[in-house]
Amino acid sequence: MLVLSRHKDEGIMIGDDIKITVVDIRGDKVRLGIEAPTNISVHRQEVYDAIQRENTSAGKLEKKTEDTDSSKPSGSGGGSGGGYSSKGPSMYLLPYIY
Repeated sequence: MLVLSRHKDEGIMIGDDIKITVVDIRGDKVRLGIEAPTNISVHRQEVYDAIQRENTSAGKLEKKTEDTDSSKPSGSGGGSGGGYSSKGPSMYLLPYIY
């Protein structure tokens, strides 16, 4: 782990397109500003952990549902299915907590 010291209004660059700035320091709390491209997710650690737990449980539920569904007759007789997939999104996001 790289540990750096910064004062208020000083920043850190990660690569060419992620900038972290110390916005405010009050007692033992530090407020950080993060500038990153929109394709990069930025979450507080506890939010990220909750997302990971939710994704893990959703994956287990999806697997269980697939196992149950595979025992049912398809009824459509095969074919390409038109490219439609009944699987849900692979990423579930929780609302931001401020």
